[in-house]
Amino acid sequence: MRLRGIIDSASWFIGSVFVVSQEHFDCTGIVDSDNHHLITARRMPSRIDESVVDPTASCYCMALLMATSPQLQRLQQGDNLSRAEFERRYEAMPDVKKAELVEGVVFMPSPVRFFHHGLPHALLAGWLRDYVRGTPGFEVAIDTTLRLDADNEFQPDLMLFSYPPRGRLGMADDGYLEGAPELVVEVAASSVSYDLHQKKNVYRRAGVPEYLVIRTVDAAVDWFVLQDGVYAAIAHDHAGITRSERLPGLWLDTAALLHGDDAGLLRAVQQGLGSAEHATFVAQQSRLSQG
Repeated sequence: MRLRGIIDSASWFIGSVFVVSQEHFDCTGIVDSDNHHLITARRMPSRIDESVVDPTASCYCMALLMATSPQLQRLQQGDNLSRAEFERRYEAMPDVKKAELVEGVVFMPSPVRFFHHGLPHALLAGWLRDYVRGTPGFEVAIDTTLRLDADNEFQPDLMLFSYPPRGRLGMADDGYLEGAPELVVEVAASSVSYDLHQKKNVYRRAGVPEYLVIRTVDAAVDWFVLQDGVYAAIAHDHAGITRSERLPGLWLDTAALLHGDDAGLLRAVQQGLGSAEHATFVAQQSRLSQG
């Protein structure tokens, strides 16, 4: 369909007649400016008959299948947008549940499966909630927008963070989180996922101290810690427990996670919360909040 008619260059389409070429015929119609309803429509030749144009009319003219207000362009996979334009389009699309701006490019993930995403996501959310219950001053966010810089706005599966002065994550006046959380968790399919390439590089550059990725298809877990501006892998111990280096007491039983063993995850984090290093950390955080 293409618009071929009289269009006044105002903020809306203004005039009295529009003509649309659709399939093999043209049609014309007049839109009432008060009620914004199509009040006439009929076939007509491809050339506009100027005798039907009322030059004194002032009504909104649209194509038959267009709304009477300007159409906001929808987010599309691969769009190159500024962060402001990305947010504007995203906020106007409540039907879209997840979209991210990665290095200025729009990514719109596919629908997620239960075993490949939903279950591990839920298990990890519960694991972090267990840690937060025993570690005052920290919060967990699920699928929450995170502004990282002018070209990057992510929606991580999970974040663990604290507010200044203890942490570096703040909240903007419009309610969006900005900055670097202490830990970001993503559920990915495999090592070729953008979570382990483009997004990992952005998190590193933004100064996110730790980054945890579960690769469900590969049945593997990657936990990175930022050291001298580079992400280094954290190895698990002889019992298969991986321990955070920046968040004392946050212990993960990777085998339990990969097997969907919620009780195993709880046991590991409870052991971490009972450790001497966690008690020292909580005391330090308490002093920071008071000082």
